[in-house]
Amino acid sequence: MADLAIGGSLAIQYGFTNAFWGILTAAIIIFMTGIPIAYYSSKYNVDVDLLTRGAGFGYLGSTITSLIYASFTFIFFALEGSVMAQAFTLFFGIPIAVSYIVASLIIIPLVIFGMTALSVLQKWTNPIWIALFVLPIVAILVKDPQTVATWVAFGGKSPSGSGFDPLLWGSAAGIALSLIAQIGEQADYLRFMPEQRTDKKWVWWFAVLAAGPGWVVLGATKQLMGSFLSSIAVSNGTPMADANEPIHMYIAGFGYAFPAIAFVLAAIFIFMSQIKINVTNAYSGSLSWSNFFSRVTHKHPGRVVYIFLNVGIALALMEGNMFSVLGTILGFYSNIAVAWIGAVVADLVINKPLLKLSPSYVEFKRAHLYNINPVGFGAMVIASIISVAAFFGAFGPWGESFSAFIALAIAFILSPIIAIMTKGKYYIARDPHYHAGTHHDVLACVTCGFEYEKEDMACCPAHDGPICSLCCSLDSECHDMCKNVGAIKDVPVKCA
Repeated sequence: MADLAIGGSLAIQYGFTNAFWGILTAAIIIFMTGIPIAYYSSKYNVDVDLLTRGAGFGYLGSTITSLIYASFTFIFFALEGSVMAQAFTLFFGIPIAVSYIVASLIIIPLVIFGMTALSVLQKWTNPIWIALFVLPIVAILVKDPQTVATWVAFGGKSPSGSGFDPLLWGSAAGIALSLIAQIGEQADYLRFMPEQRTDKKWVWWFAVLAAGPGWVVLGATKQLMGSFLSSIAVSNGTPMADANEPIHMYIAGFGYAFPAIAFVLAAIFIFMSQIKINVTNAYSGSLSWSNFFSRVTHKHPGRVVYIFLNVGIALALMEGNMFSVLGTILGFYSNIAVAWIGAVVADLVINKPLLKLSPSYVEFKRAHLYNINPVGFGAMVIASIISVAAFFGAFGPWGESFSAFIALAIAFILSPIIAIMTKGKYYIARDPHYHAGTHHDVLACVTCGFEYEKEDMACCPAHDGPICSLCCSLDSECHDMCKNVGAIKDVPVKCA
């Protein structure tokens, strides 16, 4: 429902025309940038954090992007939770502050069971969700086709009414671009993709595109639906201040199909939708926090701890009424998220295949990476600083409206420039052939004792044997001696 809330907010704030072109522009950018990320995540079975490590950021450089992604998950958890809380308050008559707590706590037990349980939940609720999602739109169009003209003429609070204004279009696109980090959640599923079969390449590619950047087709459609339903809600008497809340949108929508039970159907649909998406937000956020803290503290207390952390931060945002300043929060966040994704994509489509300065594969192991790679990390930081300054008006109204585009352009251009300047020196800190398990499919970690595929193992001189990537990340005593060639060249290591 966040897409509907965003679409409704854009239509009310900027009018139909600017919202429409802003949503479409953002969708095209998100789809195009999502293709290489989805491909590499699927081919090498890595999430977006591990992909970022090997795409020009380095081991600790990608730590910052874990925070960016974690921010995405708790911002949108808070947004989706606010939508659910609004429905709770309207349906049960409880205070909104209490509804925020209920909407947050109800998610935690579901997420604790992990990805398998989440997949089952999504599978069995999809048919009902799709039916309730489509029904109001069909009913509105059948019973009152004139609503399309009402939508197109909707001006909301826009100073340009329903007309086009390039500055308002840029601002609308910038807010919609905050969803660019959603590809990280898609990668959490894509990393389980099987290997590509030579006889069914098109099937593999279809699955990758549909589950990866393809999400934005539905996402943009829902944003447009949000702008449509908000105009319908206003025309049916909903105050404009409330018309961007999905519960009011769907009460108005179901009113065209089943007026006697419109309220109940709207509430059921909202509750189901928000549970489906927020279990994913909480799960993905817990992984990002885990990645961040395991690298900073060299400790891993378990994913469940970070579920509570992620949900707690989201709850604080909800209680602070973030829904009322939705556009400002998303507009600011999009600058940093776009800079991150822009730098990663530039590495995947330029630095790897064209310049060949970045390794052709995705190297994610701490033992083989520099802590900071200035190529991606530097491009992201510079792009973020400039675009955030533009967002706050440093370069006038045009810079403010198009700050997210500035972030994308700078990050995308700077990444290959820095790669050329550094000659790709900071991608690999250690001979990539110096790894564990050349002649073995599965190896036992010398630290934890569990067996892993050789691609997840490195040769560790500190522990005198093969070590898994998690144990390597948690090790605080080795001081990265494996990357110091002088320190290990005369040390025999039992890895092969």
